Amino acid sequence: MSATRRQLLARTGASVAGIAFAGAFSELFAGTAAAARGRAGYGPLVPDPAGLLDLPRGFSYRVLSREGDALRSGEGRVPSNHDGMGAFPGPRGRTRLVRNHENRVTAAIAVPHTAGLTYDPGAKGGCTVLELDARNRVLSERVGVAGTAVNCAGGPTPWHTWLTCEETEDTAGTNGYEKDHGFIFEVDPADPHRTGAVPLTAMGRFPHEAIAVDPHSGVVYETEDAFVRPFGLFYRFLPEKPLCGRGSLRAGGKLEAMRVPGVPDLSVVQEAGTVFEGVEWVPVPDPMARQTPIRQQDFGRKGITHAQKLEGCYWGGGAVYFVSSFARLADGSGADHFGQVWKYEPHRRRLTLVIVFGPSTDVRLPGESPDNICLAPSGGLMVCEDGLGAQHVFGLTTRGEVYAMARGAQDIGTPQEPEWGEFAGITFSPDGDTMYVNCYTPGTTFAVTGPWQ
Repeated sequence: MSATRRQLLARTGASVAGIAFAGAFSELFAGTAAAARGRAGYGPLVPDPAGLLDLPRGFSYRVLSREGDALRSGEGRVPSNHDGMGAFPGPRGRTRLVRNHENRVTAAIAVPHTAGLTYDPGAKGGCTVLELDARNRVLSERVGVAGTAVNCAGGPTPWHTWLTCEETEDTAGTNGYEKDHGFIFEVDPADPHRTGAVPLTAMGRFPHEAIAVDPHSGVVYETEDAFVRPFGLFYRFLPEKPLCGRGSLRAGGKLEAMRVPGVPDLSVVQEAGTVFEGVEWVPVPDPMARQTPIRQQDFGRKGITHAQKLEGCYWGGGAVYFVSSFARLADGSGADHFGQVWKYEPHRRRLTLVIVFGPSTDVRLPGESPDNICLAPSGGLMVCEDGLGAQHVFGLTTRGEVYAMARGAQDIGTPQEPEWGEFAGITFSPDGDTMYVNCYTPGTTFAVTGPWQ
């Protein structure tokens, strides 16, 4: 996220001590063998002598890539603003990482405009692709897609490609852009030229955050990151060619938005365990938002359900989970919270509020404003924090325990006002032995190994 996120939090003055949350944490680990163990982390974090990343004793990191370094492909420099990321299996035990760069037109280092991979010559965002050997040594690093804008998060497909999401809805002629933005693009980590720079327009034009694909039906769920009114929506995309592999989403499909009967704003729901039956899906009138942003369009007399700051999204245990990073009464939300995790079960049309964070959460401690989120192979949950003060990757256990897994040590502030770049792009290697994570600023990609439980 941009500095705007931190400024908004600072204006709330929220600094009450303690981590306040409630919910059925076991919901988050459905179908994982290690869930019942509920282990509470790996011990205290040890300060890093190199001043980059603090980890528990026994863990170590390798810096894979840093902003400003030369790309190994020779295409230019490693771009700024490392954000969402996915890990995919390669040949001979290799791992391929696709990494987003949330670059606006003001970004210091653009994703290099590469022939056959550039959508808009006026845009600086996109993805880079790293290929690693079994020991996490970088074998190659190249452009995956370029000329896109504000590539925030996204998600993997069952056919091992990455869907990268533009978190903007700027149109051609705005901010120097030559084409409309607010789309999803598919990136093939094995050969980006096989997917090129083609916007998946049927999936909607809005400030996207993340996606999750139902591996059984092929339905794609999408979150919309809007922190000012009107707030974002939760979508599903019904492909014409579900689960048909690379390039199949270009065939189009139908975009729908979620309606929870009687609930226009998810933030008003504050009791974890609250269940809503009979969730409805309403066709989006104009997915391309030619005249009106989707969240402002007319969905009929029953309206539609909004939520502030919809961010992380993942599939697990027959359901899709999505995160509302925070809500503020001062911004026009129906209540205050420092994060919610929701669970939607498609076969039951049922929505459940699994966890509520805060608002009595100390912004200096783990547990405030979850952002990128992923399931760990061991059965735990890893969440990137996006707030004020120290920035952590933290874990959650089924017993409701929060533990710090990593802490950023790169101070980008001043002696009077220290500041640390947020974490993003949390993901694990296909074999589960390595956690990959980005520091947003200064852009740094880490590979973390150690005695994972």
